[in-house]
Amino acid sequence: MATKGQKFIIYDDNFREHVVQDYFNSSLGYKKIAKKYFIPSWKTVETWVRKYKKIGTTDNQKIVNDKIDYQKRYEILKKYLAFLMEEQKKK
Repeated sequence: MATKGQKFIIYDDNFREHVVQDYFNSSLGYKKIAKKYFIPSWKTVETWVRKYKKIGTTDNQKIVNDKIDYQKRYEILKKYLAFLMEEQKKK
C-alpha cells in the first residue's frame, strides 16, 4: 500500500514493452527481469506481463481509450434495447 508522500516511478510505454518482450524471449523469471532492468519490485513486471497477456499491450493510454469505447458501446446498446422494447409493445 502506498504511504503518504510516496513518489512513484513512471516508466515509458516503450520501456515496459521491451521488458515484457524480454520476459517472453528469455527463461528469466519476474525477479531476475526486475533486477536486470533495475525495477524495484518484481510485482511491477508481473503486472505488465499480465496486462500484456490480457490485452496485448502495456500502453496505459490504449487501456483508457478502450474503456471509453466500451462506455459508448454500452450507451448505444441501451438505446437499441429501449427501441426494441417499444416496438414489441406496439405489436
